[in-house]
Amino acid sequence: SPAHGEDPDPSLLSKYWELDAKDKRGTFNLLGYRANYIAPLHATNRINRAPSSPTQAVVNQPNYRSVEAKFQISLRTKVLQDVLDSGGDVWLAFTQQAMWQIWNGRDSKPFRNTDYEAEGSFILPTKPSLRQLPWGWQWRFSQLAIAHQSNGQSDPLSRSWNRVYAGVGIERGDLTLTGRVSQRFNERYPSDNNPDLVDYRGRSELQLGWTPGASTTSVLLRTAVQGPKYGALQLEWTYPVKRDQPNGLRWFVQAFSGYGETLTDYNFRQSSFALGLMFMQF
Repeated sequence: SPAHGEDPDPSLLSKYWELDAKDKRGTFNLLGYRANYIAPLHATNRINRAPSSPTQAVVNQPNYRSVEAKFQISLRTKVLQDVLDSGGDVWLAFTQQAMWQIWNGRDSKPFRNTDYEAEGSFILPTKPSLRQLPWGWQWRFSQLAIAHQSNGQSDPLSRSWNRVYAGVGIERGDLTLTGRVSQRFNERYPSDNNPDLVDYRGRSELQLGWTPGASTTSVLLRTAVQGPKYGALQLEWTYPVKRDQPNGLRWFVQAFSGYGETLTDYNFRQSSFALGLMFMQF
């Protein structure tokens, strides 16, 4: 039986963010953040062949194909542990996501879009006396973060934004639920590459995770105040290639519908499907 004061059920959020003392791993360990995957097949019902924004001219890309490859590399490391004896930690993270027209030999297989995101966040574990929520849920942490995201392009294809966000994480057994609300740093209109980005992408995110065994399922919902036709919904599912090696290669399936699968496509609605391999867990 578990020791006195110890949670008898392993906490997925604690293992991920190292919330409990038994899960602390120190600083400067390189870990996975979001999903790390290579998807040779990424198919969309619409491809953005004429990206634009209110302050950026249309760029015509008539030969882009609706079937391409997609990959993502996402890493994080803890740089400060137990800040000011609060129990909270400071993390840095970097994510790169690319859309690669690998099947487009006519245009020499270009990278259609590459997004880069850098984040710094403070994760504060919830005190045991405050964790209990209705219906068996537990409030595990609060988060305050700052982020910069850019597609690394020059005008007129440049897209970027800076924001702060606050979030919380709760869990119950093999279910986790995290929520975030963002506030973008305003930029002057003429120099803002995408002044209406949050109108399409939204300011809030909810992510539900389910780990019932060998498989993992994640549902991400982004909502916008403009209404339900904006924002996005994304589903990810993984399963080990070899059942006896759950931390090895995993099959990766992703479905997306809405705005902003990439920064270039922030104001372009599409539905897509990706199939590949995930190669690094947290």
